[in-house]
Amino acid sequence: MVISETVKLSNGLNVLYEHHPTAVVTHVALMVKAGTRDEDQGREGLAHFIEHSLFKGTTNRKSYHILNRLEVIGGDLNAYTTKEETCLHASVMNEYLERAMELISDILYNSIFPEKEIEKEKEVILDEIHAYQDTPYEQIFDDFEGQVYAGHTLGHPILGTEKSLRSFKRKHLVDYIKKHYHPSKMVLSVSGNIGLEKAVKMANMFFSGSPAKGPVSLRTPFKKHKQSVVEQERAVTQVHYISGVPGYALSDPRRYTLVLLNNLLGGPGMNSRLNLNVREKYGFTYTIETGYHTYSDTGIFFLYFATDSKHYGKTLQLANKELEKLCEKPLGAKLFLQYRQQLLGQIMMAQENRLSVLLSKSKALLNFGKIISVPEIQAKVTDVTAEKVHAAAVDLLGNNKRSALIYRPK
Repeated sequence: MVISETVKLSNGLNVLYEHHPTAVVTHVALMVKAGTRDEDQGREGLAHFIEHSLFKGTTNRKSYHILNRLEVIGGDLNAYTTKEETCLHASVMNEYLERAMELISDILYNSIFPEKEIEKEKEVILDEIHAYQDTPYEQIFDDFEGQVYAGHTLGHPILGTEKSLRSFKRKHLVDYIKKHYHPSKMVLSVSGNIGLEKAVKMANMFFSGSPAKGPVSLRTPFKKHKQSVVEQERAVTQVHYISGVPGYALSDPRRYTLVLLNNLLGGPGMNSRLNLNVREKYGFTYTIETGYHTYSDTGIFFLYFATDSKHYGKTLQLANKELEKLCEKPLGAKLFLQYRQQLLGQIMMAQENRLSVLLSKSKALLNFGKIISVPEIQAKVTDVTAEKVHAAAVDLLGNNKRSALIYRPK
């Protein structure tokens, strides 16, 4: 049985410990409630740039020693940035947890951001931006969020732009960290077989020294979506199409309904309605899917496909037909129960990925101040009805509310 416990340190840092009695590997993560949406205008990509730069040297270590510290014992150190969080995480054998905790603490509190390394890393991320631009499947999602959230920091590309990237100075990194990286906006999480007492002792050893309070930084909520349709000529061989609308926020109880709607319409299952009725039936496209991303005060629901120009019109027609069916009437009881059970099964299967589960719980603790247990999630999904899915479809997909972005071959 997996037991999750939380403890708050005296400086306000939340510690999450998840006990796995037979685990020989421990995962540890430090999640900060600071991401792309917290950047100032003109500083697009700064949160992600900081994530990279944290590995470039501390008062105690050079970059090589940071990268080598866990690798030499077979461990792993990594990080990522989203629109709302930055996360450092490591995976090691149980006996090396203290080494991993100390390293993350050193990176977090003692990074020095050498000017030379900052300039070098600009080139690395610029190359990453170019790689995205060469991958229309990825680029179109960034561009579409920029379109839907136009004028808001949620529309900032996580990687930034070449112009913003070139403008970064060491002071910008330091100021952002001072403003956003303080304990009340962090969660330190551990998943393993070491015991809560030991996990909290290490947390106090390496993370209790930072000040309890920092500057108050309020996020500007996203207010209103303005529908738009944009077509662009690109150096692509297929037509890439994406359309969607802002969806329900992380705190909205209807998000479970939208998760189920997404799952049955174009989710990961091969039996999604779009996959069966467009790809499998007609063979017009290799990839056709829907997705739903949540943020603290909004979300985004989208439909995406890529196809040859000659099949584009028919593929779009068939995709829209599936959306219209969901808006017309609720699914039949038998079919709906199958899709709901499929989602419940996927939730249980996902529990096998301990690191992913730990990061998900960290995010919940960061946003809600509590962990949402698997039984609670199961209960919320079980509470979803065919009528609720129909209402969500009408609310978000009806009356041509969607914005769209189309990449066409030159």
